Amino acid sequence: MVQTSTVATISAATVATGLLVYFDYNRRKNADFRRSLRREERRQARAEKEMTAAQIQERKKQIHAAVDNALEEGFPTGVNEKEQFFMDHVQQGEGLAQDPSRTIEAALMFYKALKVYPIPKDLVEIYDKTVDKRVIDIMAEMIAYDKDLRIDDLMPRGLDASDLPHPGLD
Repeated sequence: MVQTSTVATISAATVATGLLVYFDYNRRKNADFRRSLRREERRQARAEKEMTAAQIQERKKQIHAAVDNALEEGFPTGVNEKEQFFMDHVQQGEGLAQDPSRTIEAALMFYKALKVYPIPKDLVEIYDKTVDKRVIDIMAEMIAYDKDLRIDDLMPRGLDASDLPHPGLD
């Protein structure tokens, strides 16, 4: 005698196969069905694109707010204070860069260290070689947003300032 679980499994497989055959038949033969599938694909692609654009705008707002807060807080002016500030923020940035979910915070720490470093161009070149690309990209947006830093003077060899996002042109 056949068990009920076997009958249920066979029935479910038959129904699933029937649905697949029906779907495939409609996909091949029914023009309206194909059109509705294409419309649905376009609608989903459009929704994903809008969601991605919204996420990018939100990220830019977060970056700009972080830079504005850092500028508002100010930076040390004394040599010893600058040196200690630099060391603390580079160390914090390195620690935060290990966690992919904290890239904005890590970039902010490296950005603050850059603001007090005597030769920012050299530090950008070091960052370019040692820091994760995601953090560097966010830091590049921070540098582009900061009106006090001259972007052309900070770019490492091989990169052009036109590669960076410009906040006024978005």
